[in-house]
Amino acid sequence: MHWLLVTLLLLAAMPASLSGQPPEGLGRGWSGEFEHAARQLVSLAEATPADKFAFRPAPGVRSTSEVYMHVAAGSYWLLAQAGVKPGGAHWPKEIPPDIEKKVTGKAEVVRWLKDSLAAVRASHSTVNGARTVKFVGAEVPAAHVLLRLLVHNHEHMGQAVAYARMSGVTPPWSREP
Repeated sequence: MHWLLVTLLLLAAMPASLSGQPPEGLGRGWSGEFEHAARQLVSLAEATPADKFAFRPAPGVRSTSEVYMHVAAGSYWLLAQAGVKPGGAHWPKEIPPDIEKKVTGKAEVVRWLKDSLAAVRASHSTVNGARTVKFVGAEVPAAHVLLRLLVHNHEHMGQAVAYARMSGVTPPWSREP
């Protein structure tokens, strides 16, 4: 199963690498890389039919909706870990601990995903990256937590691509023009 996921991820990346032009945002620093993954996460979620949000490649692993909700909840959690105070237009009043399992409908999942990404956009520049924060048991610069957020989003975007392809959905950015 692992080789299949790796193969699918490589195939998903090929069209961009063969075109000679890097996709918008790549190589453009933290914000550019964040925007690249955010665009792909949202476009793939929107392109996925509602009935595919329940797809899970094997028993006991996250479903498609759970992957997107994990990204959304993770973004809020990581922002808080970096020192961002919850609040503002894109922050929910609360994030239940089992949100991944509670929010499963496509429209609501996409709304949570978009709001969480908007919260990152609105908060990123307010974080003092040199400030030391406590993160998973260690004292680290807040910039390292933001890097974790970026890596987390890219990691699960790749997972979402693999899920999509396994359930018959072609990522919008890899379709023929």
